[in-house]
Amino acid sequence: MERGKLRALGNWLVPAFVLLLMCSACSAKYSVRSAQPPAALQWPYAPAKAKVTYVQAFQGFVRNGSGSVFRAIAGSEKKENDLFLLPVAVAKAQDGRMAVADMGRKCVHLFIPGKNNYMRIFGHDRETLSSPVSVVFDEDLRLYVSDSTGKILVFGSDGSFISSWRSAGSEAFKRPTGLAYSPIKHLLYVVDTLQNKVYALQKNGVLAFSFGQRGEEKEQFNFPTHIFRSSAGALYVTDSLNFRIQVFDESGNFKSLFGHHGDGSGDLAMPKGIAADKDGIIYVADSLFDNVQLFDEKGAFLLTVGKRGVNFAEFWLPSGIFIDEANTLYVCDTYNHRVQVFQITEHYS
Repeated sequence: MERGKLRALGNWLVPAFVLLLMCSACSAKYSVRSAQPPAALQWPYAPAKAKVTYVQAFQGFVRNGSGSVFRAIAGSEKKENDLFLLPVAVAKAQDGRMAVADMGRKCVHLFIPGKNNYMRIFGHDRETLSSPVSVVFDEDLRLYVSDSTGKILVFGSDGSFISSWRSAGSEAFKRPTGLAYSPIKHLLYVVDTLQNKVYALQKNGVLAFSFGQRGEEKEQFNFPTHIFRSSAGALYVTDSLNFRIQVFDESGNFKSLFGHHGDGSGDLAMPKGIAADKDGIIYVADSLFDNVQLFDEKGAFLLTVGKRGVNFAEFWLPSGIFIDEANTLYVCDTYNHRVQVFQITEHYS
């Protein structure tokens, strides 16, 4: 009889305890774990006027306070799962929320500063993330994630799973990589590296149009990887193994290209992340040079930010980059396990 009472009590305590852990995790508040350099850093170097100024390095997210029951029992403090392992892509939305694709943890870190909320998104029970490589938000705060194994996953503003897409029209994704979104056209642009194409999808996943094919001529690609839509509506595509950047309008019409292979300033060796600021200056992360190079609208080289290393403003295989509405530059410093943040000076002259 006593054993039966104890068993019944245990059956009640276990789910109650699990609920306690879940509530503890849900109610916790988070903030960005960051680090600042001991001295000001800028490019060009002082006494010249700064075009790019160093702000801080994001290393992940930390639960406010001294820890919770969930941390102590689940051991997350020891594993530090809310720190970046291999961040490869970053994006921000108009409300300030940030998403970081982490290939090392096979998840997307989603942080909403207005609510101090943080979650790790692993996909859905039927559609998990295996190789998240790019992220972008739309005007409804939906989050789109490309998984290079061949799918796009869509999540709501609360992080809930909405849908997954494995094809664009009749063509199956082979290796979807870079993502960009147009709030004017309401289109999601998906780079497929192995298809050597850019697909433009409506918000329901229906194909609107595509452009590109394998080759070395203009409007042709040789394993493209990243894409960025500027505030002016230009699409910048990293044409990686052609060692160049191609520029299109939002309808997929070719505008210009620049770049060539080499090992000097202004050359490209392993171009990855691409972005453009409000003045039309173009930023290209190069994983072999371990830096970010700046070019003007015509593709003329202007400036180099960073070098190989582990200190502030140094990089180890940088990959995805992003420029937000406040002209803030975010660089995924992948093998240094962080996202480095820079402020861009507008109307620079």
